[in-house]
Amino acid sequence: MRPPARRRRTLLLALAGVVAATLLTGCASEGIEIAPHPPTPASIAPPAPGVVRPEPHARFDYQIGGAYAPPPGVRVLSRDRTARPEPGRYNICYINAFQVQPDALDRWQREHPDLLLRDGGTIVMDTEWNEALLDISTDAKRTALAAIVGDWIDECARSGYQAVEPDNFESYTRSHRLLTPADDIAFARLLAARAHAAHLAVAQKNGAELIDRSTDVGFDFAVAEECGRYDECGAYAAAYANRVFVVEYAKPHFTATCRVWGGKLSVVLRDRNVTPAGNREYRYETC
Repeated sequence: MRPPARRRRTLLLALAGVVAATLLTGCASEGIEIAPHPPTPASIAPPAPGVVRPEPHARFDYQIGGAYAPPPGVRVLSRDRTARPEPGRYNICYINAFQVQPDALDRWQREHPDLLLRDGGTIVMDTEWNEALLDISTDAKRTALAAIVGDWIDECARSGYQAVEPDNFESYTRSHRLLTPADDIAFARLLAARAHAAHLAVAQKNGAELIDRSTDVGFDFAVAEECGRYDECGAYAAAYANRVFVVEYAKPHFTATCRVWGGKLSVVLRDRNVTPAGNREYRYETC
């Protein structure tokens, strides 16, 4: 089982002014209103050879908490790398690329203890999700980790996925200042190259504050959790020519996001644990 869907919020104050300058908020009858970001021409490069990007504004489902039959009309869906892709859909393979799943920590400590980020000998944890951070602070460690994660990427390709979604792109924000944005970007660049070599598209997963530095990584589209809530959807839309798959977890934010972005981006409402259909918590809506 995967942990609950990640809602990675860095909210870096140094960049809040930049976001606020382009993405305005106000009051509406529901208490939330999101003003659209005026898109600028996308700077994204043409896709790598053999790579197929998802279509903009395709109906989407986010199934990283467990696979189930897609709702009617769904053309794009994201599933955990341990699940099988869905025939006849555009399938995105979720991988936890920058951190360690809680149930895998013992194995990492046995097999790759030097690749876990440490602060004075103590493993640095993302305490919200009980995940150890991977040490991507040097070229040598990034190369070693890219080989491990790259095997997962190749497995996604062999399984029949069309794209990968490497999570925790902004792990530096939880690193006790031991990692930098440049470290995350350098590692993401290695993963993007590996994905493209396997003829997979690669998503930027969250990290809106890095968009101005990440479009040259090789990302092909974005998966953005709660970009409506945090007024980030416009930045993703401009960078990735509306190839943005938005997951909101609260109905008011979903409604407001649909009002502004529902005609351009793929927006869904999911329960916070992204449970499979049939579960009591299960929730799924589209604009």
